Amino acid sequence: MPHTVVIAPDSFKGSIPAAAAAAALTDGWRSVHPAARVRLLPMADGGEGTLDAFAAAVPGARRMPVTVTGPEATPVAASWLLLPPTAEAPGGVGVVELACASGIELLGDPPRLRPLDADTRGFGEAIAAALSHGVSRLVLGIGSSASTDGGMGMLAALGARFADAAGDEAATGGRGLGAIASADLTGLAPLPPAGVQVLSDVTNPLLGERGAAAVFGPQKGATPDDVRALEAALASYAALLPADPAAPGAGAAGGTGFGLLAWGARLVPGSTAVAELIGLGDAVADASVVVTGEGSYDGQSAAGKVPAHVAALAALAGVPVALVAGRIAGDADVSGFAASASLTELAGSPEAAMADPARWLREAGAALARRF
Repeated sequence: MPHTVVIAPDSFKGSIPAAAAAAALTDGWRSVHPAARVRLLPMADGGEGTLDAFAAAVPGARRMPVTVTGPEATPVAASWLLLPPTAEAPGGVGVVELACASGIELLGDPPRLRPLDADTRGFGEAIAAALSHGVSRLVLGIGSSASTDGGMGMLAALGARFADAAGDEAATGGRGLGAIASADLTGLAPLPPAGVQVLSDVTNPLLGERGAAAVFGPQKGATPDDVRALEAALASYAALLPADPAAPGAGAAGGTGFGLLAWGARLVPGSTAVAELIGLGDAVADASVVVTGEGSYDGQSAAGKVPAHVAALAALAGVPVALVAGRIAGDADVSGFAASASLTELAGSPEAAMADPARWLREAGAALARRF
């Protein structure tokens, strides 16, 4: 009887999206076991690739195009995903990904970083489009942001008004945060009937040494002086909004987590929620073997990342699980995997692996298939 394989990788960031990675692994596996039944369930944790994961896994999902204001204050062609109606969400579920509307990837390669001026307005505009469509529930992925604006741009796009000391509308972006003297949230769009679930693998608070400015600001181009200015601005902004800046995840996406908490949304671990929404647990329980992976598997990957969550589901079901990674670091614990494959080792160097990830993912799929 043919065996059943579940292929559930995260994206290999900076290299290949999760859906394409899953397809390449499948091609490799089937080159060894052509009769295998393969289920492709690409995963995500709320960052880039979240829409793709749902689109691949949920029958009837529809991409809804929308033009929004990108992180360079120019129009960006984005989309959100409409999932079919359910008993709990008769108007359907809207999935909106910050990365495709306000993400750092939209700033080019190499990125034209705007640490004080990029904002989340486009993300808010995409959310507003989903609300206007009439969805009953929102699922928001907030990884890969380009800004440190506390979600101010997003809230402004949803109807909030931020004013400076003169009563004029405050500029958005991190630079504008410090000038805010008042926040009026009475015009905010109401939450959809079934609520708003926010996917993030980040538990950082808004402020302090583990906060949005200190930890993530430099990744977005902030200098030490910028970080200090952003920290002060976020602190004054936080005093105006009805949310706890110390809440886990408030610092996610440059403080967008905090802005969403102020709106009334609920933050949840990204990979766990995506797995539940695409039915990964049931698929794993019916599988003979599971394959997961990510770009870099290291000592921190066991803390909430996709491969660790997939491995935990496989362990509960008593199903062997294999790991594929662009690189497997020396401090990584792979003892929970029945087999593993490193694209860097297969290709001979990180540069070769990055140059043609699909090829080496096919090689990895074939190598793992021979092990089972």
